[in-house]
Amino acid sequence: MTATLRVQLEVRDYDQWRTAFDKDAGGRERNGARRYRIFRPLDDEHEVMLDLDFDDATGAIGFLDILRRDVWPSPEKAPAKVGAPRTRIIELLDSHEY
Repeated sequence: MTATLRVQLEVRDYDQWRTAFDKDAGGRERNGARRYRIFRPLDDEHEVMLDLDFDDATGAIGFLDILRRDVWPSPEKAPAKVGAPRTRIIELLDSHEY
């Protein structure tokens, strides 16, 4: 069953955050991520929501540990991050397309 690491964070500047994200300091694919989706509310350009999909919860938990230990504490790897990101690991129970 697919597990998703959902990250919600505040950023000073989206473009700066995106440049750092694209450098992939945590090694998303190398550490088991299968895909990501980036969202931003229409009414808040300083909030970013990111869903990272993994094959299972173990992969999502492991990658969250990498983010907390190696990426988020580093001003060079996470230059636009403001405060502590909020995270959840969720599992897809059902999906249907119309």
